[in-house]
Amino acid sequence: MSRTPGRNFFFHPGPTNIPDRVLAAMQRPTTDFMGAEFRALQGRCHDRLKGIFRTSQNLVVHVANGHGAWESAMVNTCAPGDHVLVPESGFFSVHWAKMCEALGLVVETVPCDWRQGMDIEKLADHLAADREGRVKAVCAVHNETSTGTMNDVAAVRAALDTAGHDALLMVDTISSLGSIDFRMDDWRVDVAVGGSQKGLMLPVGLSFTGVSEKALAARGNGHLPHQYWSWREYLPTEGRFIFPGTAPTQIFEAMDVALDLIENEGFDQVLARHQRLAGATRAAVTAWQTEGGLQFFAQRPPRRSDSVTAILMPEGHDAEAFRQACAEECNVSLGGGLGALHGRLFRIGHMGDLNEAMLLGALGVIEMQLARHDVPHNAGGIAAAVDYLTQH
Repeated sequence: MSRTPGRNFFFHPGPTNIPDRVLAAMQRPTTDFMGAEFRALQGRCHDRLKGIFRTSQNLVVHVANGHGAWESAMVNTCAPGDHVLVPESGFFSVHWAKMCEALGLVVETVPCDWRQGMDIEKLADHLAADREGRVKAVCAVHNETSTGTMNDVAAVRAALDTAGHDALLMVDTISSLGSIDFRMDDWRVDVAVGGSQKGLMLPVGLSFTGVSEKALAARGNGHLPHQYWSWREYLPTEGRFIFPGTAPTQIFEAMDVALDLIENEGFDQVLARHQRLAGATRAAVTAWQTEGGLQFFAQRPPRRSDSVTAILMPEGHDAEAFRQACAEECNVSLGGGLGALHGRLFRIGHMGDLNEAMLLGALGVIEMQLARHDVPHNAGGIAAAVDYLTQH
């Protein structure tokens, strides 16, 4: 439990804050998930989610987190021994590759400097060299949560087109869906995977997979053994939405309200709000940066994420101890470093149900704790954020 009074300021990059109205929507008696009322609710959510993906194609919903959606993508489209290409971008791209290996797929990778993000030129060269069409799918992370880097999905599609390559384009949108512009149909993405617990402001529990007609057809080429993950089991049939096993009725009630909130604000305005709050966060970190001190982890400004900012601590300073102080002394919860980055950086998640007051409160605590912990930095981060918000 928190040692200080007041509400917790939750700035993890997933799960995110759940609005009170969404929480309240789950406080309802269990309903018949085979009844007409729930079927209508499920269909309503299904159709509106497709708008978030910006697709008119197929959408599959599983009871799972994003890792489940990854596995669903692979087992529905690939056969044992198929080659898949994973352009490295950080912790989550590496873990997607490990999952593919565990499923019996042959993984080819495009290495990168995690501070720079995906290397599009190397990816293009790799695809151009694959004249036999060995690669069945390219698995790319749109927004690499571990590093605070957005990757250019349109550029990945362009690399495939330039090489004349027919591989499926699969994209992880888990930390970008609902907070960063993603265009499944415009970018001709074949499989897009997402989760409920980030930009959609819901609890962990549902995964969403956008599926193109090309990806559906890929099932005919032979696939890895599966049953629970089957897209065919979950696709609407003659207007009926089938949910194998027991459907999580309360989370669908919550999703209906969360989608109401997004639509009432306006989806374009939601994305603009995320850009604005991200800009204010970056303004603060830019002001804090100093030689030999605190730094952005992502080194390319145009590719810095609009949903999470990763901040590299200087040598000799423990990011985990810093996070713990923010949480225990000030009720501000921040994300930590993952894998090899554990203890080296902290992350500010700025996606979902957030506003200026919440962000400025969190940034104020961070600036105070930087001073308390003698972390080398320049003062003035809060002033820089306020100035940014004043002008945008």
